[in-house]
Parts: sequence; structure tokens; C-alpha cells
Amino acid sequence: MPANSKAQQKAAGAALAAKRGEMSKSELKGAAREMEESMTESELEDLAETKRKDLPKKKS
Repeated sequence: MPANSKAQQKAAGAALAAKRGEMSKSELKGAAREMEESMTESELEDLAETKRKDLPKKKS
């Protein structure tokens, strides 16, 4: 499942880093915090590895 926007891809990357212990969970905000709690590591990887080139900043 690819990310629908740059914001979603970025949030998934932050949530993935927290899930792996590369950053503190307390540093997460908003969607990234919800993603970290509700998604598996493999789901987060799928969103985070989406190429950002053609994505909109935010989904309208």
C-alpha cells in the first residue's frame, strides 16, 4: 500500500523509526503517533518506502 501524500510518507517514516527504537516515541506527534500504535512494522515500511517525487504535499 503506497502512501497517498508526502505528509503520510513522512509520518510513516517517523513512526517506523520509533517502532524500531531509532527515536523516542515521545517525539512523535499527530498521525505518526497513531500510526506507530496501530500499524505493524511491515505496513509502515510499505508506506515509508513510497517514492515522494510525484506525491502531493497533502491529500485533498
